[in-house]
Amino acid sequence: MKCSIEGCPGEYENRKITHTVRHKGKVVVIDHVPAEVCSVCGDVLLKPETVRRIEALLRTEACPTSTVPLYEYV
Repeated sequence: MKCSIEGCPGEYENRKITHTVRHKGKVVVIDHVPAEVCSVCGDVLLKPETVRRIEALLRTEACPTSTVPLYEYV
């Protein structure tokens, strides 16, 4: 599918991404999220079922499989 960003000649490709979201004041990083990513500009599209799955995961408040350092840019 052609990229939806005006003027971008790219095409969307299926990829796995790392998705970062702030939830209840915490930064949550979710790895291996299926997405469509533009090959030129990098625009990312998530399917509705993927968004619902992420929302369900956040509601469960499951323990993360690992942790990462968080740096603040000051």
